[in-house]
Amino acid sequence: MLNLHFFMRTSRSLVKMPEVEFGGYTVRSHGATLAKKHKCDWLILLVLAAMDGFLNYIQPFNRYTNSKMLEDLKFPFKEHDTIPMWVVPIFAVILPCTVFLIYYYYRRDVYDLHHAILGILYSVLVTAVITDSIKDAVGRPRPNFFYRCFPDGIEAFEDNGNVKCHGDPKMVKEGYKSFPSGHTSWSFAGLAFLSWYLCGKVKAFDRRGHAAKLCIVLLPLLFAALVGISRIDDYWHHWTDVFTGSIIGTTVASLCYLLFFPFPHDINGWAPHASIKIRERNEFQSSSISVDTV
Repeated sequence: MLNLHFFMRTSRSLVKMPEVEFGGYTVRSHGATLAKKHKCDWLILLVLAAMDGFLNYIQPFNRYTNSKMLEDLKFPFKEHDTIPMWVVPIFAVILPCTVFLIYYYYRRDVYDLHHAILGILYSVLVTAVITDSIKDAVGRPRPNFFYRCFPDGIEAFEDNGNVKCHGDPKMVKEGYKSFPSGHTSWSFAGLAFLSWYLCGKVKAFDRRGHAAKLCIVLLPLLFAALVGISRIDDYWHHWTDVFTGSIIGTTVASLCYLLFFPFPHDINGWAPHASIKIRERNEFQSSSISVDTV
């Protein structure tokens, strides 16, 4: 019996799991139990959201900025972003969750739906906390900092040479939050997670050579990159802010995805770890009954 169990555990990556096996695990039948099992994970999400709210409330570090440094911070101040911050959660969270729901409609696997939603929320919120923590600690001035600090164009400095801003305090506060880009990190946190998810579901690495699948996988990343470029074009960020934000978002998204799903090139890369374990358990119980019967 132990040998049979060991064989099943070690051969998971060598045996393909039928994709129709989990049609009975729906939100109605297992949703409440699954959410209760992960209640601590959902509560921690609330803690992360509260932490990010606090990080946006506090005053960032006001980095020393003299007249010479201001020469590189005189880009035009566009008050209205090309992509407003309120739009980011729509395409970084709501859009991917819509894809998850569509997949659930056809597969009826509540484990896939639950873990995908939980994973992307962790990806976005962990990224937000990391990004805003660095923003507050670094206090790097934005490229349009001059016109935030001196909206009338008249410069003023303290005795030590540091700027003495007389602009809107809220605008000045936001002017010290250039590094890294929050728009970019949030975008990559959500859309890179979606890319991982799509990569597993379309079986991009099934060794059949369908390059068209790669286009589906890379499309969310292209959109996230364009969001980052818009931040440079709006003169709200330096290119290094955007580059760093993309690394943070992509790294966190990858970790959060692989926490719940295997690598897409795995033979069962389309299914969450939980579904694979259920199959193993069911097979082991069936084999045990067969052996006992014999």
